[in-house]
Amino acid sequence: MSLAGFPVVLFLIFILKWTSAKGKSLVERTPTVGSEDEYGTLVAVAEPNNHIEGEILRQKLIAVGIKATLTQTKQGPRLFVFPKEESAARAHLKSFN
Repeated sequence: MSLAGFPVVLFLIFILKWTSAKGKSLVERTPTVGSEDEYGTLVAVAEPNNHIEGEILRQKLIAVGIKATLTQTKQGPRLFVFPKEESAARAHLKSFN
């Protein structure tokens, strides 16, 4: 019996273990939805009715230099910004209405 294929089998076992290791999978996980207070230091500044409206608001904030994130929460879509940009974001969003 030949041992020439043994390194190949070991390599394949290593690759399979590496790609399926907990927390290190190369397969994208299904995103989880949290409540508004589960997004770290980000602050919710808008509660759009849907993602299209939220993306429009997000693009308006980005156009004036405010970094914004739109995500789905348990309460519906929310637009988040960093705390230091909260007042500016709220002012800009208020001017769009």
